[in-house]
Amino acid sequence: MAGLKQRAIGAGLAAYNWVESRLGLIKPMTAAATHPTPASNASWWYVFGSAATVLLMLQVMTGILLALVYSPSANEAWSSLNFLNHNVALGWYLRALHGWGSDFMIAIVLIHMVQVFLFGSFKFPRELTWIIGVLLLLLTLGMAFTGQVMRFDQDAYWGLGIGASLASRVPFIGASLVHLMLGGPTIGGATLSRFFTLHVFVIPGLLLAGVGVHIWMTLFHGVSEWPMPGRLVRKATYEREYQELTAKTGIPFVPDAAWKDAVFAAAIIFAVMACAFFFGPIGPGGPPDPTIIQTAPKPDFAFLWIYAVLAYLPPSIETPVILVVPVLAIAGMLLLPVLNGEGERHWARRPVAVLMVSVIAVSLGIFTRLGAYTPWSPIMGAWTSEPVPPKYLHGRTPLERQGAVVLQNKQCRNCHILDGAGGQRGPALDDVASRLTEDQIIRQILQGGGNMPAYGKALNPSETKALTQFLETLRGPNVSPAVDASRDMTEPKTGPTGH
Repeated sequence: MAGLKQRAIGAGLAAYNWVESRLGLIKPMTAAATHPTPASNASWWYVFGSAATVLLMLQVMTGILLALVYSPSANEAWSSLNFLNHNVALGWYLRALHGWGSDFMIAIVLIHMVQVFLFGSFKFPRELTWIIGVLLLLLTLGMAFTGQVMRFDQDAYWGLGIGASLASRVPFIGASLVHLMLGGPTIGGATLSRFFTLHVFVIPGLLLAGVGVHIWMTLFHGVSEWPMPGRLVRKATYEREYQELTAKTGIPFVPDAAWKDAVFAAAIIFAVMACAFFFGPIGPGGPPDPTIIQTAPKPDFAFLWIYAVLAYLPPSIETPVILVVPVLAIAGMLLLPVLNGEGERHWARRPVAVLMVSVIAVSLGIFTRLGAYTPWSPIMGAWTSEPVPPKYLHGRTPLERQGAVVLQNKQCRNCHILDGAGGQRGPALDDVASRLTEDQIIRQILQGGGNMPAYGKALNPSETKALTQFLETLRGPNVSPAVDASRDMTEPKTGPTGH
């Protein structure tokens, strides 16, 4: 029995030596896994990079499986996703894993970058590691955007149209960018083919290559040690100090530090699986139809804040902000380690960095909430088939009642609330007469202003007069109009006692 065991061990060693002599990968991989890292790095704050890598692997595997059924054709993309949702066993769950995995990956990558920034880990000698990380964040966002286009539903169609509109504003090359983006002057089959190529081949290839370089550089320079107040980074002495710290307190990454990475990554994967199971896949919504213009396309969760910012920007500065701010932000992130490669790393000694992260996090949270709520968008809940509530007609003259008909026929309640029903793009109309004079109401209707378009060409003089007269009766909780003595003598009364 002992001899059999010895022969088995010998055969295993022979196989190992044969493979290693041909590939030469096992020893380097073992050395990388067990590389020494400062003991302070065995912390839960250092687990986000590994979790992001695991989520990338999940996206690659689920994406390959989805590509076996998905048809990148303008005529079949939408139906192929519905086929996955309803006709393929667990197809809906596969789509849900891919969709929720994308959201989680963006969140984890952002948290990882915030942790690196607050810990000052972008400083010497890890400047290039940070720069590659910024590029990986952009590629991750690119994957999310192209993934939304893959659904090719109504949101994706019009969202892509908005994206093309933004690209067209780039000076000199805007038209060429749109043509390159869409594969022609309009959204069609060539558009989906290009985005499919980006989503399945180009961006994943760049991501995998970038992650490989990122990991290699992390191994080459070592994981940055826990920042200590007063411990400054100096190019002349840092590498020697890091080697001394590692020699003194170093522990092997596997298994002493890696178990936290494994536990956290497993928890994240479990969270993705739970969200996929309980909330299901994202879309697709209605099929893309360019003839339906009464739509409010909304991007996926990661881009809701951009949606809100664009909605709130005044038209006069919209184009400069769109073209300048993203370039400055990306350039600032890329140049950060070049301009600030030495000095203090601890967050307590860097109040400006903490303030920047706080302001950006709060702003993103607020705008994401606004993007989900879309208070500026019409809520299409009050169409012409829904009459103005009867209580707003009691005691009104025939002209004022005609104004109520104009209000409904012109779909004013798509953007304005009346009696709790309608849109939220503009202010409620219940007390408009207590806030605006008659002249101000007329001017707002004809010339517009703020979010309201001008209706001067959409209304004839009689409609304008009737609408103004009706709005003049809306003065708050008491919906009955104030009695005008002159009107009472010259115009017949209406309502329950006026017939």
